[in-house]
Amino acid sequence: MKPTLQFRLSQHLALTPQLQQSIRLLQLSTLELHQEVEQMLEQNPFLETDGDEGPAFEPLVERTTLAERVGERETERAAETGGDGVGANDEAAAPLDAAEFGATERDDWENGTEREDFDGIRETPGKSSASPDGDDFDGADRDTAIPSLQDHLREQLSSLRLSATDAAAVMVLIESLNDDGYLDDPLEDIAAQLAGDDAEQREELLERLQCGLRYLQSMEPTGVGARDLAECLTLQLRLLPRSEAQMVAIIVCKSHLELLARRDLKKLCAVTGADEDMLREAQGLIVALEPKPGRQFARAEANIIIPDVIVQKAGRGWKVTLNPDVMPKLRINDLYANAIRAQRGPGSRSAPDALNGAGAGLNSRLQEARWFMKNILQRFDTIQRVSQAIVERQKNFFTHGAIAMKPLVLREIADELGLHESTISRVTTAKYMNTPFGTFELKYFFGSSLNTEAGGNASSTAVRALIKQIVAAENPAKPLSDSQISQMLDEQGIQVARRTVAKYRDALKIAPTQLRKAM
Repeated sequence: MKPTLQFRLSQHLALTPQLQQSIRLLQLSTLELHQEVEQMLEQNPFLETDGDEGPAFEPLVERTTLAERVGERETERAAETGGDGVGANDEAAAPLDAAEFGATERDDWENGTEREDFDGIRETPGKSSASPDGDDFDGADRDTAIPSLQDHLREQLSSLRLSATDAAAVMVLIESLNDDGYLDDPLEDIAAQLAGDDAEQREELLERLQCGLRYLQSMEPTGVGARDLAECLTLQLRLLPRSEAQMVAIIVCKSHLELLARRDLKKLCAVTGADEDMLREAQGLIVALEPKPGRQFARAEANIIIPDVIVQKAGRGWKVTLNPDVMPKLRINDLYANAIRAQRGPGSRSAPDALNGAGAGLNSRLQEARWFMKNILQRFDTIQRVSQAIVERQKNFFTHGAIAMKPLVLREIADELGLHESTISRVTTAKYMNTPFGTFELKYFFGSSLNTEAGGNASSTAVRALIKQIVAAENPAKPLSDSQISQMLDEQGIQVARRTVAKYRDALKIAPTQLRKAM
């Protein structure tokens, strides 16, 4: 092949490491952000947690002159380009002044570009904007210790007078329970795992485990150690006062749960020999049982969603404040920063090259810590701005609930704030808002529009709320079909097809007509 020269012109967006980090932090959830902070605290010696006595992200230097700030910008540019030039006052975090961070810098950051002289933030979350006025929200209330199911069972086991082998068998079964209190693995598999290839020992272990299972199933909560739903319900029914309805309920749970789920009253009468009144009484006993015995021991922390922002009534409107519980408190380590400044003193130029190289590396870590703090602050600032824009668009929701939700798409918020639509998508994913009606993901407030007879639009979220209300008010003996619900919505001026009603009903986890029918 003959070598040739070719010229190509192309355009591409070069993202600096700082901008890449800021975009990544923006899309992280609260838990992922805290993990990122913990990792950065371990890796960067210049970053440390701030004490309770100071506000979040409190700068070390309260004021610097304009000349010092210009020098810091020059230092940051040198650090980004790989230079070893260092200013005289960049050893500590520069004051993150609201006036210094203008609209241009914010727009560049949030829309995928960056100015080299970016410095500062719009607002420090540790100030009044981050602390809800008169808010009773206390994160300490979530730290209540709840004993696990296994701990509860071990405590009961210690009070039983069992032989060492029986106690060991019960302990093995306790460790094999899932979070719902069920025994997922068959006893044969557990015995095979413990005994290996020894068939005789496997048979002996199986007998011990069967004996241990009886002890386990006699413990509280009733139904623990069951291998399926039928056994779990049966264990609970056997402890109820003996009656004809109890016996019928046991028969249904053992062999005919599918017929009960389908509300097939005629077949249940045929297979059990009971009349309709007796079956309804037996159904009442079954419905009152707990299908998941381990539910009450589930860790409360796993079921709690910590909101990123809190919405409160403020005069005639609503105010959005950042939740201080989710905001990490960070600052630059004063001792290490001062050590770098001492190293950059007048006599530092005569120091060996190795020491100068080490100083440049430490300088880079210092700049990394400062950018990390600024990017976190910018993340929360963007979340607050987007949340406030959502609240302004959905004011009726905070007064009347989901039924008053308006149609809203990401582009509307993006155009209002001058951001890119992808930025709004990152902000609203895995970020939560605490409202008078509960805690919702920010994406919950966005919904497509449906046509109305008046020529306007109705939010799909509001339509789902209407469907939920209609189903809640229906006659249990004659539940409404999807077509009937569609017709009722049409009478209210909202045009929704039957298939759309079925889709919304499934999303709301509402059972079909046949399964909602009372026996």
